[in-house]
Amino acid sequence: MAALQRCVTAPVGRHTASVIFLHGSGDTGQGLREWIKHILKQDLVFQHIKVVYPTAPARPYTPMMGALSTVWFDRYKISSDCPEHLESIESMSQDLRDLINEEVKSGIPKHRIILGGFSMGGAMAMHLAYKYHQDVAGVFALSSFLNKGSVVYQIIKENSSLPELFQCHGALDQLVFHSWGKETNSALLSLGVPTTFHSFPNLYHELSKTELENLRSWILKKLPEEATAPRN
Repeated sequence: MAALQRCVTAPVGRHTASVIFLHGSGDTGQGLREWIKHILKQDLVFQHIKVVYPTAPARPYTPMMGALSTVWFDRYKISSDCPEHLESIESMSQDLRDLINEEVKSGIPKHRIILGGFSMGGAMAMHLAYKYHQDVAGVFALSSFLNKGSVVYQIIKENSSLPELFQCHGALDQLVFHSWGKETNSALLSLGVPTTFHSFPNLYHELSKTELENLRSWILKKLPEEATAPRN
């Protein structure tokens, strides 16, 4: 597989941490970045953190009658009550693992990397972190859910040290229901994942300024700027 296409918001200063931000189904990395820029009136930019927005390769997507779409994995349907399409999730996990390894090879340790996303991107980030990269600094999932009986739940039962999850969801979401996000959060919390869940009463399946500002504060808490060693 060719390397995933991506766009990047570079840090203003010295690069010491990275965020990998995964888009929702049918979107692109550039599309997500522009959406955030439109909401915030500026890029999601940090002094020391690089934000990477990869784009999922186009693949046949069952909820769209098999039409090609830029999705991280296939789904049998958009529902919490069906099996996960594990083959496509596993395949994409490998491609995203390569992206994480690029950051590590550039000098950013795993504990200075956050994985997250919107909608399907958040679900992919949870699979990626809790199955394969439990040493990352944190995970965020915006308007996202895991299927009931998710393989993620089975895997994390065997682990005690798990990255913190920051979860947000609009109460008026008609595509990914708020209850699905809340059930996911409760299940992960019961399995020992340190987590917070933020409900937004007037939000649909979308991002908001307040949500992104809260996310920015959480990212800075998990990835604080490192003190620069004095030069002799």
